[in-house]
Amino acid sequence: MESRVALIGIIVENEDSVEKMNLILHQFSKYIIGRMGVPYAKRNIAIISIALDAPGDVISSLSGKLGMLPGVSTKTIYSKVAYTESVGSS
Repeated sequence: MESRVALIGIIVENEDSVEKMNLILHQFSKYIIGRMGVPYAKRNIAIISIALDAPGDVISSLSGKLGMLPGVSTKTIYSKVAYTESVGSS
């Protein structure tokens, strides 16, 4: 299966969505390379970036599910190179 490296940028403006967001991220954890979250207290928001290595449909699914949460905005960028090796192989 073809895999791509991608980055999902997330802005959380509704704290009530954080628990659901974390549950969704846990469901996709095998594809997540890393995660960085920055709370921005001045604006009462959180800025999160998720680095992934996954098939395109998985990346789209994760981004879509996160973006449907109330007060959560996402934007996804993809690497231009696609890989044919499976996730987790050496």
